[in-house]
Amino acid sequence: MNKTTSRATFQKVNLLSIVVLFVLILAGGVVRSTGSGMGCPDWPRCFTRFIPPTDVSQLPADYKQKYVNGRVAKNLRFAKTLDVFGYTDLARRIREDKSILIPEEFNAVKTWVEYVNRLLGVTSGIFVLITVVYSFSYWSVNKLVPFLSVLNLFIIGFQGWLGSIVVSTNLVAWIITVHLILALIILAIAITTYHLAKVQGKYKVAANAPLRLVTVLALLISLGQIIFGTEVREKIDAISNRLQGGYRTDWIKDAGEIFMRHRDIAIIVLIVNIVLYMLIRKGFGKHSIQQQLMSFTFLMLILQIVTGVLLSYLALPPYAQATHIVLASLIFGAQFYLLLNLYRSANLQEVRK
Repeated sequence: MNKTTSRATFQKVNLLSIVVLFVLILAGGVVRSTGSGMGCPDWPRCFTRFIPPTDVSQLPADYKQKYVNGRVAKNLRFAKTLDVFGYTDLARRIREDKSILIPEEFNAVKTWVEYVNRLLGVTSGIFVLITVVYSFSYWSVNKLVPFLSVLNLFIIGFQGWLGSIVVSTNLVAWIITVHLILALIILAIAITTYHLAKVQGKYKVAANAPLRLVTVLALLISLGQIIFGTEVREKIDAISNRLQGGYRTDWIKDAGEIFMRHRDIAIIVLIVNIVLYMLIRKGFGKHSIQQQLMSFTFLMLILQIVTGVLLSYLALPPYAQATHIVLASLIFGAQFYLLLNLYRSANLQEVRK
C-alpha cells in the first residue's frame, strides 16, 4: 500500500474514531442517567462472561459475595496507589467506604446498557489502534501525527483501566469527573490528528489574534461548564441517594446554589459564542468551514438550552440528561475544530472580500 492510500485510510479511520467517541460519550450519559454503571460488577467481562446474562438464573448462587470481595480487593490496591501519590485522605475514604459491601441486585436492562457502553469503548480503542498503524505514513512530513496517535492509544488504555476503577469504587464522583475529562482529551487529540492530516503542507497564515483569543475563551468556558456540570450531577446523585431515589421533583430545588451557578454560566457561554459568531461572519465567507462550524455550534447551543429547560422543569428525565452531555461534547468538539481551522492556509480560507 503506497503512502497516498495509507494517508487516505488514516483520515477515514480517524474520522470514524471521532464519530464513535461521540457515540461513546452519549452511551456514557445513558449509563449515568439510568444508574446502569454497576450493571456489570466486574471488568472487562460482565459477570465473567463475554456475552452478559439475561436472567438471574444464569448467575452462580454466590455471585453477590464474589463480586463484593473482588471490588474490596481492587479498591485496596487502588488506595495504596493513591497513598503513593499523596492522596491519603481519598485513599482513607475509599478504604472506609461501606457502600461497596452492599451487593447490587441483578437487572438485565442495566447490565446490557453498561455492556453496550463497554463494547463501544472497545470499538473506539480498535479504531484508534488502526489510526496508529496508518499514522506512520505521515512520519516523513509531520511526526506530530504519529506521536499524537500513539499518545491517544495510551490514554485510551488508561481510560479503560480507570473505567474498571469507576466500577469497583461504586462510581466515586471524583473519578467519574476525571473519566469524563479524559474522554474529552481523547476526543481533542483525535480531532487534532484528523485536522493535521487534512491540511498537511497547506499552512501559510493564521487568523487574527483577537479572533483566536475569543475562540480560546469560548472553548475554555465550554470546558469549564462541562466540568461544572459533572459537579452538579454529583450533587444530584448525593440527593438521590439520600432520598433513596424518591421525591424526584425536589432534586433540583435541593441542589441549590450549584445548580443556579451552572445555569448562570450557560448565559455566559451563549454571550461569548454570539461575539465569536459576529467575528467569524466578519472575517470569513458564508460557505467557509469556519462559518459552518459556528452555525453547527449555535444549533447545538439551542438544543442544549432546550434540554436544560427539560431537566429543570421535568424532574431530570434520563433522556434529557444523556442528550445534555453529548450536546456539550459536540459544542466542545466544534469549537476545538474551529480553533484548529483558524490556523489554516490562506488559500483554504474563504475570506470575505
